[in-house]
Amino acid sequence: MSESTLLLIEVGALLLALGLLSRFANRVGISAIPLFLLAGLAFGHGGALPLSASEGFFETGSEIGVILLLLMLGLEYTAGELVESLSRSRAAGLLDAALNATPGALFALLLGWGPVAAIALAGVTWVSSSGVIAGVLRDLGRLGNRETPTILSVLVIEDLAMAFYLPILAAVVIGAGLLEGATTLVIAVAAVCAILYLALRHGRQVSRLFTATHPESLLLGVLGLTILVAGVAQQVNVSAAVGAFLVGIALSGQVAHSAEELLSPLRDLFAAIFFVFFGLATDPVDMLPVLLPAALLGIATMATKVVTGYLAARRAGMGVPGRWRAGFALTPRGEFSIVIAGLAVGSGVEPQLAPLATAYVLITVVAGPLLSRIPDTAWFRTAVRRRGDAQRAAASG
Repeated sequence: MSESTLLLIEVGALLLALGLLSRFANRVGISAIPLFLLAGLAFGHGGALPLSASEGFFETGSEIGVILLLLMLGLEYTAGELVESLSRSRAAGLLDAALNATPGALFALLLGWGPVAAIALAGVTWVSSSGVIAGVLRDLGRLGNRETPTILSVLVIEDLAMAFYLPILAAVVIGAGLLEGATTLVIAVAAVCAILYLALRHGRQVSRLFTATHPESLLLGVLGLTILVAGVAQQVNVSAAVGAFLVGIALSGQVAHSAEELLSPLRDLFAAIFFVFFGLATDPVDMLPVLLPAALLGIATMATKVVTGYLAARRAGMGVPGRWRAGFALTPRGEFSIVIAGLAVGSGVEPQLAPLATAYVLITVVAGPLLSRIPDTAWFRTAVRRRGDAQRAAASG
């Protein structure tokens, strides 16, 4: 069988399986994301039926999936809303870093991995997965909720912080000199500022490049611009996700609305591929020795993420249900955590960091979508209401 024929068969069979899994998830009322990840594990390295010809396709598709997820999130908000949200959530961003990076650093030091590995593991536990969270918010119909801008602002602060963190980490793990590391950081910061300036100040001019009345040109143009900006951003050590998000922010009016409708099916396709590839690239055997430490770290840092989201939403004036929804939604880690671990291990830092990070991310990425549904359950709403009634009774008494 030729390579191209095998590629078509593998891709077709896996997409068909994903469609059936998605239908099953919809019928039982759960998110399809954990099922996509488990499917990736089943067909990946060390799985029951490993794929041989289509891994490159899914790797590229997964990158496009993250880009489209963040583009669609950006289309939901205007530049003014972004600035207001970031300004309101600065304290939440600092709290987020303190609560979630510290456990990772301490855990690495307790394992005796040294300070460089501690810096890397701090990043792994700090940053939530924008791709997974965007998918969860979409699946649960929460993109229009009042707490979503708060969740989004925390994610954006984290992604922007990665523009500073990744160059510093790269310089540390390879032992680069001060001048080289500083140069890399300056280039990354300048790129973020330039993209952000264009999005905030010249968004209308960007929107005029397209017309909402011609679907073909709008689809191709917006998709091309997004991938181009994401690629340029990644080239200068800035997250491709940040670039895609800022393109979405830059588009406005009818152009943004029409682009959202046209790109939604593509977003759904490539987002599914993103989640599957994450599982495909993971060998379950490598995770077994570090599964217990990863689970302990996952429990601890999912709890700190819930606290982060709860406090950020409270500061933004959300009600108690919205605070809990924000907290649980932030628990999954994902693409950045894997990138950080890969960068560290590829430079000779602690080899167990990669399987630990993979197991940790899989635990949080499977648990996160399930935890996100807790605030919508009847028993949780009843518990929150009773606690509120008790607090009001105590205050009045």
